[in-house]
Amino acid sequence: MASSQGVNVLRWSALGFGVLYGFYHQRSVTSQAQFAKTDREYKHQESLIAKAKAEFVKKSLPPENKSAGGGIITDPMDPKFDLEAYLQIREADTA
Repeated sequence: MASSQGVNVLRWSALGFGVLYGFYHQRSVTSQAQFAKTDREYKHQESLIAKAKAEFVKKSLPPENKSAGGGIITDPMDPKFDLEAYLQIREADTA
């Protein structure tokens, strides 16, 4: 009978430990998910602010500064960028 009581104590102790561990683990998982969500929202806000700043700079430039060199686009990231025309302008400037 004594061994049966010892086994029951061990079982209930293991059950209690498992419940406490589950509670602790769930809290840590939830806090990590909350942190990741907050981080994603912050990065999204940062990207929106960066886009807004870029648009503001683009809108606030005077028309003559938007494409320097007589209508030639000098920004290499622009899809309409013409490397040959840009190099000819640079060659004319140095000569």
